[in-house]
Amino acid sequence: MGEPEVSGRLCPVNPQLPATVPLRDPDTVDALGGILRERGYSSAGIDGLLGEEAGAALVSGIWWPALRATRCAPAAQRPLATLIRLFLLGSSEPEGVVAQAFSPLSVATLVEQGVLAAVGDGYRAILDIRPHGSDQADFLVVSDQDALLRSGPLASDHVLGIGGASMSLAQAVIRTPVRRALDLGTGCGIQAVHLDSHADTIVATDTNPRALALAAVTARLNAMVWDLRAGSLFEPVAGETFDLIVANPPFVVGAGSQDYIYRDSGIAGDGISRQLIEQVGAHLEPGGIAQLLANWIVHDVDDWQRRIGEWVRGTGLDAWVVQRELADPISYVSLWVADAGESLDGAAERGADWLDWFEREQIVGIGMGLVTLRKPEIDRAPDVVIEEITAAGQEVTGFEAQSWWARRDYLRTTTDAELLGAALSTAPVFLESQSLPGADGWQQVAAAVTRPGGPGAVLPVDEVMTALLAGCRGEVPLITLIDLLADFHGVDAGALAEVTLPVVREALGRGILYAAQ
Repeated sequence: MGEPEVSGRLCPVNPQLPATVPLRDPDTVDALGGILRERGYSSAGIDGLLGEEAGAALVSGIWWPALRATRCAPAAQRPLATLIRLFLLGSSEPEGVVAQAFSPLSVATLVEQGVLAAVGDGYRAILDIRPHGSDQADFLVVSDQDALLRSGPLASDHVLGIGGASMSLAQAVIRTPVRRALDLGTGCGIQAVHLDSHADTIVATDTNPRALALAAVTARLNAMVWDLRAGSLFEPVAGETFDLIVANPPFVVGAGSQDYIYRDSGIAGDGISRQLIEQVGAHLEPGGIAQLLANWIVHDVDDWQRRIGEWVRGTGLDAWVVQRELADPISYVSLWVADAGESLDGAAERGADWLDWFEREQIVGIGMGLVTLRKPEIDRAPDVVIEEITAAGQEVTGFEAQSWWARRDYLRTTTDAELLGAALSTAPVFLESQSLPGADGWQQVAAAVTRPGGPGAVLPVDEVMTALLAGCRGEVPLITLIDLLADFHGVDAGALAEVTLPVVREALGRGILYAAQ
């Protein structure tokens, strides 16, 4: 992976920030970036020092093999090993070792700039600075160290680092080139880092001054320029429109307190998700896309889509809502209480109060998922699909999201007559069947085709549909295949076409079938 050039475009870091804000001096940021690169503090450098097994263990949350590997590092790699222990493992290190790792930057400067803190007879890192690789390059992302690497509860202005939610959003974003992109609730800047590869202009907002300061550092370390603005929701971009909007907001559902800025919006219930969805259309260019992580309240698990459905249908936008998980109240509260690193007594009290509020509001679950919205380019009825896709390996990716809209457009603009005249092809799929033993041997009771990696790309099939999919090779019109099957089974071709077309449309929508070129 290529290394970023540090000269040229640089995101400004405000030297007038309060002394409590880390890395407020741009010269220190530039010097630190140079030192980290010189020490080999990159994804490849860390993987090389730790080795495959210790590196894989660290990714899965097991830290001690990585600590062992750094203790055994050869002399030439000891500065890199120290950086790994400080930033990734949360250890305390003696002053001499720390000084060697960061030379020529002094330890005193790093303490004054909020990178390190004195503990006992050594120093530990306050910040989490870690390499983050993409297909294009290797980046450095700056955040606060999480509860696993430090003792005590998180600060209220804690800046969250790279996590499962942020990576699921980054994976889902459509990466076609755009002129203007908005990263709403940027945090450490991880979404903006990815946007930089395909957006001419990036505006990134947050309500947390510390997050904006660290996002500026992330940008500068990677030679990127973002327009960083303070404010809630769309206040910082009033009157502006964008080709792409991404958001990983503080969507946690609660009574409306704001104990931790990264998770709590200060808006009661699921109001932050609702307001974001309801307001986003005014800030999209025609054809523009918004991709948002959201949580929504569920009062009836059998009708989980009612609330989120009302929101998206009221926008006039095309919508694809994918619920990835429906969490029960105890699981949901436990997740977020543990995330903050509070004491056992404090966590128990907060959790009990939280569950009491859930009960008063008659909340039986929290829907968690991805909302993708698109502003139609012409005046037409919006295309809205709301579904639950929870299987592993069926996560939404940028490629799949882009293909989803292309398929929806094809289905909307293609009549049944045109579809019957089209030559269709079957994508690479698996045919799976379920059978039960009977008096005459195995009796098939169900069958389905699955497109590997496709979100929700599973289609139940009967004997006729199985044969039709096998015959779709892009060579003859669909009507010809239906006529052949009707003749074979002794049924009316028109009647067979009538019952088959809805299934064909579903197969096209799931990418199991596609129109041959």
